[in-house]
Amino acid sequence: MADINFSSPQQASESRTADARQTPARDGTLRWDIIELLFFAYRDFVGDADHELEAFGFGRAHHRVLHFVYRYPGLKVADLLDVLRITKQSLGRVLKQLLDEGYIVQKTGNNDRRQRLLYATAKGEALVAKLATLQTKRIDRALEEIGPAGADTVRRFLRAMIDRDDPDKVLETIFSTATVKE
Repeated sequence: MADINFSSPQQASESRTADARQTPARDGTLRWDIIELLFFAYRDFVGDADHELEAFGFGRAHHRVLHFVYRYPGLKVADLLDVLRITKQSLGRVLKQLLDEGYIVQKTGNNDRRQRLLYATAKGEALVAKLATLQTKRIDRALEEIGPAGADTVRRFLRAMIDRDDPDKVLETIFSTATVKE
């Protein structure tokens, strides 16, 4: 005979929630603490920039495109697609807006006229600097809490979180000693 549950829907829901929190993972302990800290840290880290971008009618995709175009002048559109892991259509919409509004310029390659190389304009550089300043302030506040040696630990942790098999040109550049805009 089946057990009959006389609890209210709310009690049943609370019980399922409690069970979900207490049920150990089948393959070991899950790092809920770090997972949730990463979610909230990311939310607030990008939120600072999101608020600023709203005034321009831009979103996170615009921010990412501007960031990488500024940091890696002459970045090929094809490489930007690989770095951002977005479709040509998604990039096209964002890139068109940034080009039309004068935040980025596109030039043809010297050796290959089919190449489209991207550069931030002075207007684009100013917006990137403003966004990076907001994010740097948040990073600096967090690093103050963990001390000077903490920055290297954070950097090593974040690098370890990135797939090392990742073929992205920008990640290769970041991990190498190549010069980028500071």
